[in-house]
Amino acid sequence: MSIHDGLETSVGWLEERTLDAVRGQVPMVYVEAVPVRIDHLGRIERVGLLLRAQADGTVSRAVVSGRVLYRETLRDALWRHLNKDLGPDAAPHLPTGVAPFTVAEYFPDPDISGFHDPRHHAVALGYIVPCDGDCRPPDNVLDLSWLTPKEATSPGIAAEMSSGHGRLVRRALAYAGQLP
Repeated sequence: MSIHDGLETSVGWLEERTLDAVRGQVPMVYVEAVPVRIDHLGRIERVGLLLRAQADGTVSRAVVSGRVLYRETLRDALWRHLNKDLGPDAAPHLPTGVAPFTVAEYFPDPDISGFHDPRHHAVALGYIVPCDGDCRPPDNVLDLSWLTPKEATSPGIAAEMSSGHGRLVRRALAYAGQLP
């Protein structure tokens, strides 16, 4: 329980059965963060990509991603997911505003938008987040690789990404004016 604006509210998520029912009727809101290492001029030197085992048994690369909880701000959701996926010492620098560099629409049908999530329709707000600290992902992450922009957009790495995350990384680099 938490107190917000003088009202006691339950902050959290839906029970699994209710979540499944809602997913079939309402788009879910997500935040996605492309972790980067930047130089003193703000140019992207490295892009951080997670390597994870998926529910279907495959292994793929991904950016930091997760749902926004009820009554959670976008900044709080970004902070929570960055800390969960990169560790508490990652030292992420959240953007000063909450406007994303892109909005990605995920659909159960992979042919609609190029972004795919077999569970539901989701709207994801994408952010580029510089991280200065020591990133130590939790045990459920197999690896965290810091790749140059050229490596991160290479056909080989793109083939290792699922759900459209390769496309999201390309959008991030294009937004920053650094798409190789």
